[in-house]
Amino acid sequence: MQIQLAKGLPAASFAGVYHLHRRTKYPEFMTNALKTTFLLALITGLFLAVGSVLGGQRGMVFAFVLAVVLNFTSYFFSDKIALTMSRAQPVTREQLPRLYAIVERLCGKANLPMPKLYVTPDDSPNAFATGRNPQHASVAVTRGILDLLNDDEMEGVLAHELGHVRNRDILISSVAATLAGAITMLARMAYWAELFGGFGGGGGDSRDRRGGAISALAMLILAPIAAVMIQLAISRSREYGADATGAHLTGNPYALASALAKLDAYSKRIPMAASPSTAHLWIVQPRLDWASLFSTHPPIPKRIERLTNQPADLYINR
Repeated sequence: MQIQLAKGLPAASFAGVYHLHRRTKYPEFMTNALKTTFLLALITGLFLAVGSVLGGQRGMVFAFVLAVVLNFTSYFFSDKIALTMSRAQPVTREQLPRLYAIVERLCGKANLPMPKLYVTPDDSPNAFATGRNPQHASVAVTRGILDLLNDDEMEGVLAHELGHVRNRDILISSVAATLAGAITMLARMAYWAELFGGFGGGGGDSRDRRGGAISALAMLILAPIAAVMIQLAISRSREYGADATGAHLTGNPYALASALAKLDAYSKRIPMAASPSTAHLWIVQPRLDWASLFSTHPPIPKRIERLTNQPADLYINR
């Protein structure tokens, strides 16, 4: 498989990305703040509802405390959790001058503060951005992507990640990861609480106990699926928006299209060991066994076509 950058293509094809950027920039900025608020409220509501059902008033108090802790953690520390789970290590300008030069140039164009830069030890090529706002943003790249992409393609990928920062969707993606974990934790709480009679203990005959165990077991199975579906709903639109913002920032959608084609091809050859709860953060979705059935990213050919207004085959020759 050969990957080629489509040079010399008509400038008119850039119009699609320009109009997509104009269409997504301001709605993304506004709706992401609303989505973040909604997700934080949803975490609280879910915990209160389950706490009330399982433990009455005492259960609600216990659930409220947990919700406050989760909301605080998801807002202030979700980026550190994502970086730790990805085994990312900070890098200095002396260690990676190429990476710093590209990011500094792009931040100057986008009028963004310089994010913290990290590298993960993965050979599979990929990258992600995280943080609660542009002033507390971090960008991480894998060791594999540094070896794979040329400077134009690397600029396209980093512009995409800074597009997430500029669109203010790095917080919502981090909160979504926390919400996914919260739903799974709620399911486990419900399972054990119903098995042993709720937070209040005791109560119910064996028939009620069996019925509760069956419903709790169903929740235990379905909750992770619901968590992945939440991530799916959030991630697909944000990837298109970051593609458009990044391409508009560099003025070269073809470089990002070429990079996406390379990343897709090489990620199939070298699968990434990533957590399902952070899969939606990466620019190309890691291959995650059963979790890959619930794609959190649009198909790469669709992203390339929306970037360039041209068939993806121009960038991927089979």
